[in-house]
Amino acid sequence: MSEAWQRLVRSRHGALGLILLFPVVLAVLAGPLLAPHNADAISFAARLHPPSARFWLGTDEFGRDILSRILVGARASVAVAVTATLLGTISGGLLGTLSAYLGGMADEAIMRTIDAMMAIPALLLALLVLSSLGKGMFDASLAIAIAFAPGMARITRSVALATRQQDYVNAAIARGESAGWIVLREMGPNVIAPLVVESTIRVAFAVMLVATLGFLGLGAQPPAPDWGLMIAEARQYLHQAPWMIVAPGAAIALTAVGFNLLGDGLRDALNPRVG
Repeated sequence: MSEAWQRLVRSRHGALGLILLFPVVLAVLAGPLLAPHNADAISFAARLHPPSARFWLGTDEFGRDILSRILVGARASVAVAVTATLLGTISGGLLGTLSAYLGGMADEAIMRTIDAMMAIPALLLALLVLSSLGKGMFDASLAIAIAFAPGMARITRSVALATRQQDYVNAAIARGESAGWIVLREMGPNVIAPLVVESTIRVAFAVMLVATLGFLGLGAQPPAPDWGLMIAEARQYLHQAPWMIVAPGAAIALTAVGFNLLGDGLRDALNPRVG
């Protein structure tokens, strides 16, 4: 693990990704403590105030400090994206590994169902799920997880198929071990590396999906300081106060690019062919 970490840090993409994600992680962990103002405090005297020494990123239509709202909103926006990706990775990984282990008609049935789900774009699938679940951050997280699971299952199965042929798996079958034991203890550890890389990259898409759902009014609800919701609320003030859109948009872009670069770095660091 230490060797993989050294490779990640030496990687140009990995190091840049870590640098970009440092302020994001800091905001997630300590955003409310770092916020210079109350994120929900309304001040009509400071309404649509441009960036200044007092309000570094300006204020919105209610006089709320945008920097404070971005720092406080990072915990919800990024945490939901990470949680959704983890749920999708775990469920998809287990399903793909189980499909590879079972083989035959069971594998065929599972994969054809996965293919049908993958034919639906992730955003559309998330919207379909949300139409049944309702609005809110928890529902948005679950919808994104369901949208990500098929792709993770497909990737996991491709790796698990090779693992299924290994001698230690055949030995476990000969010992009479249960399917759950073989999938979790014998095959599971060998598909983790590609899943880690793929899930890191998918966090970037999850961040944008969370923001999109918030923009559409299906994620966080007002007055929550959600990045996508902030952009939706700022649309009518685009020409009057462009900083209202630029600030949360930059936060989303920074986070997405950071996770993409980190995923590229992890891919190189965990690749056994890299000396």
